[in-house]
Amino acid sequence: MGIMSFLRNRMGIILVAMIALALLLFIAMDVVHYGNGFFRDDTTVVGEVAGQTLADSDYNNKVKELTTMFEEQSHQSELPAQYASYIQETAWQRMISDAIMNHEMDRLGLTVGTAEESDMIQGNNPNQQIVQAFQSADGQVDRARLNQFLARISQAKETDPTFIRWKAFLNQIVDAKRNEKYLSVVANGLYVNSLDAKDDYEAKNKLVNLQYVRLDYSSIPDNKVSVSDDDYQSYYNDHKQEFDNPEETRTLQYVSFNAAPSKGDSAAIKEQVEKLLPDFKTTKDDSTFVAMNADTKEPIVWKHKGQLDPKIDSLMLNASPGFVYGPYQSTGSFKIAKLIATETGPDSVKARHILLQVTVSLAATQKTADSIKQLIQSGKATFADIAQKYSIDKSSAEKGGEVGTFGRGAMVPQFEDAAFHGKKGDIKTVVSQYGVHIIEIEDQKGSQKVVKVAVVDKALTSSSATQSAAYSKAQAFLGKVNDNFTGEAASEKLAVLPAQNVTAMGSTLGQIPNAREVVRWAFKAKVGDVTDQVYTLGNQYVVAQLTEIRPKGILPLENVKAQIKPMVITHVKAKMLIDKFNAAKNGAVNLPQLAQKVGAAVVPLQNIVFANPVVPAGGAEYKLIGAAFGSSPGKLSAPLEGTAGVYVFSVDGFVKPAPLTNVVREQQQMGQMLAQRAEQMIFEALKDKANVKDYRSKFL
Repeated sequence: MGIMSFLRNRMGIILVAMIALALLLFIAMDVVHYGNGFFRDDTTVVGEVAGQTLADSDYNNKVKELTTMFEEQSHQSELPAQYASYIQETAWQRMISDAIMNHEMDRLGLTVGTAEESDMIQGNNPNQQIVQAFQSADGQVDRARLNQFLARISQAKETDPTFIRWKAFLNQIVDAKRNEKYLSVVANGLYVNSLDAKDDYEAKNKLVNLQYVRLDYSSIPDNKVSVSDDDYQSYYNDHKQEFDNPEETRTLQYVSFNAAPSKGDSAAIKEQVEKLLPDFKTTKDDSTFVAMNADTKEPIVWKHKGQLDPKIDSLMLNASPGFVYGPYQSTGSFKIAKLIATETGPDSVKARHILLQVTVSLAATQKTADSIKQLIQSGKATFADIAQKYSIDKSSAEKGGEVGTFGRGAMVPQFEDAAFHGKKGDIKTVVSQYGVHIIEIEDQKGSQKVVKVAVVDKALTSSSATQSAAYSKAQAFLGKVNDNFTGEAASEKLAVLPAQNVTAMGSTLGQIPNAREVVRWAFKAKVGDVTDQVYTLGNQYVVAQLTEIRPKGILPLENVKAQIKPMVITHVKAKMLIDKFNAAKNGAVNLPQLAQKVGAAVVPLQNIVFANPVVPAGGAEYKLIGAAFGSSPGKLSAPLEGTAGVYVFSVDGFVKPAPLTNVVREQQQMGQMLAQRAEQMIFEALKDKANVKDYRSKFL
């Protein structure tokens, strides 16, 4: 009774203590799982390099910077999803590269002084990017324009976008200069002596003539080969370093249930488009009709041959205005197209512009633009001076407003129409989403037919009924799997697909893109686990099973056994063929006798060079040629395991090259090649030592 009374009176305290202990254990397990310190805030850390943490803000800024660059280059406001993983990985590699190289250069005390920085900008041999940005007609730096820009930037506020870009540019060229110094230090530490030069010269010029007999591996069927555990272990021990896994990976198998549009879905979408045809043919406002009815709201602009959908390209260029075509199916949509107008215009235009920001009102800004236009036309001001002072497009303003030569589709529609519909020397003002442009047409070249085509599209998507049916099948399969994923798939005649060596930052599952959710699950699961839900990946409903975890480092034999099986079989065949050769060598005093006993032919090889060990009709045979250069003429070799088969050879003789007359030149050439290799390999060597840790998969 005393114990029960004690428990009743203190049950609340006991429960609180138990819950607190459970929470503590839960947090501790999480800490142990991720290898983090108990009180460490890892929400802002995406990785480590040489013990230095990498902030997520820096990583996100690099991703944003690269994304903006890709969008500008592709003229797309939103990049396709498949670009995301590429941009993320590029940003990560740049980030760790910067961290590794900066750590190494700081350790060596490599710096770029103020005088050096100034020399890269204003010296006799300025940085090549300075030359490109401020290039004059003779290909040299336009010193007046450069000095004018530097004077203006010195007065700019730190929040000015041009000032920010300039500082980023300076940091870039300074970092590049430090890298150049580091590589110079490495290159100066490399030395090629005269013996190295002579050996290299001989390897590239000494020739060997030989004969060989080969027994091909293909002469023994795979099913006639018995492979033991010792064979596997022996091959693994000899090639262990080839199985160094650079990062932890997962291998999965999965079943995919396709929810792609059915024939019924396709017919329904086509019918929707057909119903739009009568109004599309008669409308007087094609732009509004496209904006209201098309899934893709593209502006109607002039296009030349090759810029239209291939299905209508030639058709529209040879039709008359008012012609309507469709419905037709293209790029996952049903479409109808209408030819609005045709004309002949220039291929390309060279122009410059001044861009004014709309401040008080559009009317006031247009009035300012008209005044500037009159100043330029009257000769009271030059276009270049006003562009440098007032244009908000700083990248072109620095070049006097020059935007260069461009074809159709390179500029916003309003700018393009003005540039292609004027004539050389015209100055025009137009309004776009960026502000008010004052455009001078400097030149026009070529002539071609162009068309304006309105296109209304409806994406071919799956109906809810199609999606529901596919999802139900996936859900039913998931419910039956239990511990026999492969067997259940076979009983339902479903294809089991592999997804091998998926990394923590992977975003694909086999051939299916945008599978980050499944990858995240895989890196929390145990071998044999099946997904606890059906994953929706585009038009696919997926159920997956984790089949293998490959840790970072040298993989154990069981992880690579299936991978090395073909090589182990070949190795066992080699032992069988070596035994055949050794048995035949009894009583054979020369190569023709040996060839007759094993039922093979003697093959001559003439003028083979050590640096290019290729056997005609046999590929590269490094062991054979290497052994030949180390053998004496007339001697029958021991059986040798090669790439295509087992060889026995006899050297006929060597052809020595002429004596090396210019050792210094040979040393210089070898030194240059060594420096180039070092430049390519130094980063990988430093990366191996830096103990790079990637935590991004916890956030992305």
